[in-house]
Amino acid sequence: MSVKNCKAKGSRAEHRCMRILEAAGYACCRSAASLGIFDIIAVGPKDFRLVQVKSNRWPGSVEMEAIALFTAPANCSKEVWKFIDRVRMPSIRIVR
Repeated sequence: MSVKNCKAKGSRAEHRCMRILEAAGYACCRSAASLGIFDIIAVGPKDFRLVQVKSNRWPGSVEMEAIALFTAPANCSKEVWKFIDRVRMPSIRIVR
C-alpha cells in the first residue's frame, strides 16, 4: 500500500472514531498531521478522552510507553482504538 493510501486510511479511521464519540455526546478535535501522541481529543460533559487511532495493529512498545507516561487529569482517559478492515466497531484499550 502506498504512503498516500496509508494516510487516507488513517484519516478515515480518525473520522470514524470522531463520529462514534460525537454520537456518544463528545465534542471532538482531530490533530491531523501533528505527529503528537494522540489523534483525537474528545471533551464530554464530565470527562475527557485522548485517543490514538490505529488501523489493523496496536502501537509498538515505544508508542505505548509514551501514551502511558503522558500525564493527564483524573477525569481523562488515554485510549488506543484499533480499527480492523471490514469490522464495524473498533477494539479499544484503556492505557493506565
